[in-house]
This record gives sequence, structure tokens and C-alpha cells, in this order.
Amino acid sequence: MSANDLILLNQLLDLRLSEIGQGLTEEEFFEIFSAEQVLKDDDLSYEELSAGVVDGGGDGGIDSLFFFVNNVPFYDEMDVGVLKRGARLRLVLIQSKSSEGFTEVAIEKLISSARDFFDLNKKIEDLSVVYNKDVIGKVANFRNTYFALVSKFPEVHIYYAYATKGVDIHPDVERKVSVLKETIESLLSPVSFSFGFFKASDLLLSSRKSPPTTLTLKLAENPISTSQEGFVALVSLGDYLNFITDENGHLRAYLFEGNVRDYQGKTEVNGEIRRTVESVTAEDFWWLNNGVSIICSKASSGSKTLTIEDPEIVNGLQTSREIYNALQGKDLEKERRNILVRVLTPQNQESRDHIIKATNSQTPIPASSLRATDKIHRDIEDFLYSRGYYYDRRKNYYKNIGKPLKKIFGIPFVAQSVMACALSEPANARARPSSLIKKDEAYSRIFNSQYPLEIYLICPIIVQSISDIIRQCDVVDYRVHANNILFYVSALWALRHSGVPSPRISQIAHLDIEQVRAETVLPVIDIVWREYIRLGGNDQIAKGTELASVLIEKHRQEVVASFKKTAGECSG
Repeated sequence: MSANDLILLNQLLDLRLSEIGQGLTEEEFFEIFSAEQVLKDDDLSYEELSAGVVDGGGDGGIDSLFFFVNNVPFYDEMDVGVLKRGARLRLVLIQSKSSEGFTEVAIEKLISSARDFFDLNKKIEDLSVVYNKDVIGKVANFRNTYFALVSKFPEVHIYYAYATKGVDIHPDVERKVSVLKETIESLLSPVSFSFGFFKASDLLLSSRKSPPTTLTLKLAENPISTSQEGFVALVSLGDYLNFITDENGHLRAYLFEGNVRDYQGKTEVNGEIRRTVESVTAEDFWWLNNGVSIICSKASSGSKTLTIEDPEIVNGLQTSREIYNALQGKDLEKERRNILVRVLTPQNQESRDHIIKATNSQTPIPASSLRATDKIHRDIEDFLYSRGYYYDRRKNYYKNIGKPLKKIFGIPFVAQSVMACALSEPANARARPSSLIKKDEAYSRIFNSQYPLEIYLICPIIVQSISDIIRQCDVVDYRVHANNILFYVSALWALRHSGVPSPRISQIAHLDIEQVRAETVLPVIDIVWREYIRLGGNDQIAKGTELASVLIEKHRQEVVASFKKTAGECSG
């Protein structure tokens, strides 16, 4: 192990902190950086990585925690009831310290917290006096999902990662891992446990990994081509599996970022696909399946091979995942079946979106899943870009080209921000983020072509700035309950600075974001906090409607009283 690895890692961290981590401390950035490297194959956005950070008092030795269901990040409104037998639950717990070594104490903390988290006899509410809300919330999500699926025998995977700037690991530290493993396996059965040390060299190596921009796809026969540089071809299932997996046999998650819906798990339709893959019949696979569509920036053909630049599988995620699930790790020497593959080269962004929408509209899929291709999202993207911000309409596009993480806004975050600040509905922003996009009524109220585009920049900046102020303030309780009070503080701040009881969208769109400072925000936090605690001060209050009603009415009364006072002074 070369000491140069540490020097190079520090240089890389300093450079990336200055380029993309403005506003973060070195320790905060290291947590996000470490999680990004540990979860490299999951290709999470900066918003998803930041949401996983649980560092702080009562973290149980864990700095970041991520929960995946069928390799999809868990979200509050995920309907786990539709998942079928054998769903894959993966919990990733990361300790990341910018120190230059690994300690036994760090793993002992993980052992201690594991005895609490995975002992299902211990109630979550009892653990809340020991661990912080972020940790408890994510552990509760895992437990609740596990309980909901226990009769369907889910596959449980627990993965711990320990990342530092250290260059080597003492054997005594490594031996502690076996105790952690025994602890987990004594509490959960069956369970797959794994542990990874990430040294300076490992972090450096992972950071250098990037998805290849060019892949080759071996064909069964020469393709049919068109004058528009499109290809239609048959590809053996084995060769297609090689195309969608990397050298370690992991699914290339980045290939599916253009797909409008996540993997749906073991649904009836996917079960049929899986049975078709696993069954040996007289019919070829492509006779029984619609195949997949790939868009790219350039494709060329030669010797029964397609060379594809910047490939994205925009239709066929379910088929691809079932092929992966059924065939990965098996001997495919005698596999002779084929899948139909279409490779298309759209000439512009509008054509790309049209292809995505058309190829996905031929099968039953909620219209809400196609939202990102709507014109308004392209307009928002262009507007934010002109103002030096980046709209993550195409997941991780701006992350992958190195734009600052605090200037990238995802669709869900923008939706939550508009719902809170412009529509004065912080409860919906806090409790139902995914429904804001999926339900037509809520979606049309948020993403409306009649609104000034400024609203889609002003609202996220207000929420992000207030989030920073809350998390940096001296009052520990504010930081602990940050997720519950953030949208309420943002909504009330916007109301107060509009100067009217019920501001119009255009008035919110022209708020002065330079006024989002600690001296204007802290008094608003105090008001929200008092009412939040008075009503109960918990998740139920934050996700209910009463707190918002109280705050909005209080604001209305204050404005009316101010108007009357001003009118009285003028008449006098």
C-alpha cells in the first residue's frame, strides 16, 4: 500500500469539495463522497446520497444508512404489499471518518447498535431515546417492510462499510468483523451479511471508475438498419446479459436511467417474463416478448456487432431484470434463444423524449411515470440552466458531468418545494413526496405551464437555504427534527415575506432570495417549533394537516392586524 494513495485522495477531495461541494464542511463532504464510492453500482443522485446521511448524536456509529427494496431506494409511499415472494431487502450501513486509520472502537459501536436494530423484540419507540430520528426512521422502514413481507420469505442482505483515509487495517480491527457477523446472524435468519473496508486506495480506485461511454453488443445475425441510423437485431440472451452487466457480474444501473419506471419486482407480468426466460419451449424468446429499446448518441455495425456510444435502455427494464435474475451465474454455453433489440439514435432531446414516451405507452403504465418527458420539465431545465442551476430531469446527468451538488435540483425536490412555498401545503410536501408527481391532480397544481418559471428556482433555493440554516443552528432540537419542520418553516417564511395573507404564485416567484438569512429564518423557526411541540412534536404531526392550518391562520391574523394598524395610523 503506497502512502501516495493518501496524498492523492486528499488532493482529490480538496478539488471536488471546491468544485461541487460548496457549502459543505470537509467532514460532511467526505460522508457523501464515501457513500458514493461504497454505492457506486447503485448510481445514486446527490439528493439520494445526502438523504442517507444520519450522522450526529445518537447515530450508533453509523454515518450513512440506505435501504433498498429490489435494488430501488426505499421511499415513504412505496407499496410493498404488491411485492411477491422473494423480494430483495438490502440495508447498507456506512461509517465514514476522515481520520487516517481504522479502530476497534468504531466496529464495537456497530456491534452495539446492531444488537438494538436487529433484535425485533426491541420496540422502535424504546430505541428512540438512544438513537437520533434519522437513524430510527430508516431502521423502522426496514423493520416495517420486513414484517410486511415475512410471509413471502424476502431475501435479506445486510452490508456494512467502514471508510477512512487509512492505508492499512490492523488484524485486531479485522477480527471484530466476525463478532458483528455473528451478532447479525444470531438475530436475523436467513440473512446474507457482508462487510467492506474502504481504505484510501479503495476510495481512490472507486472514484476513478465511471460508466463506460461505449459498449459493444454482439448480435446473432447482421442487423436491419435504416437511413436514420437505427438498427433492429436479434441478440442471444447470453450476449444480452453480458451487455447489461459489468466485469463483476453486477447490473449496469446507469443503462436504465432513461427508463421511465423502476423495476416493479415480482409482479404477475414480471413473473410471466421470468417463466418465459426459464422455460425451454419450441418458441424462441423473442416470439413471446416485445424486446428492448436502446437510445444512444451514435451506433455503428460491423461483423455482427454493434458499437454503441452513450447507451440508455429506455424500454425493457422489466425484461432486462428478469433475464438478469434468471440467468446470472448460470452456464449459458447451450443457450440459443434470442431477444429483439432496437437501437435508435435520436437527433435531439425532443426526439429522445418522444421515443421514450412512445415506446412506453404501448404497455400498461401510469401516465404519471412519463412526467419527465413533458415539455414543462424541458422548459424548467432550460430556465434553471440559464440561471446557473441544474434540473435533474435526466437522473444524474449533471452529477456525471461534475456540476456542484447544491446546484442540482431533482424533480421530487422541486415538487416538494413548490408545494410548500408556493401552494402553502407543507404537510403534503413532508408526507407525500412521490404522490406529488404520480397523482394527476397534485401534479397539475405544481407543474403548470401558466406559472412563471421563476417559481421552480425560487422555491427550491428557499427550502435548500433554510435547510442549511436549520442544520447549522445551535439548537440541537431543531437539527434533530429538521426533516419534520423544514417545509413548515419554508412555507411560513414565504408567507411572511410575501406580506399578504394568501399570496399569488407570481408574488412567491418574485420573492428576494437574498433575504433568506439566519436573522430572517430563525424567528420563523421559533414560531413553527412552538406550535409543532404544542401539538405533539412527532412525525404524525408533521405529516398531518393541523400544524399547517394553525400556522397559516396565525399568519393571516398577523397580516390583517398589521393592515388595520396601518390603516388606523393613516386615518389618524
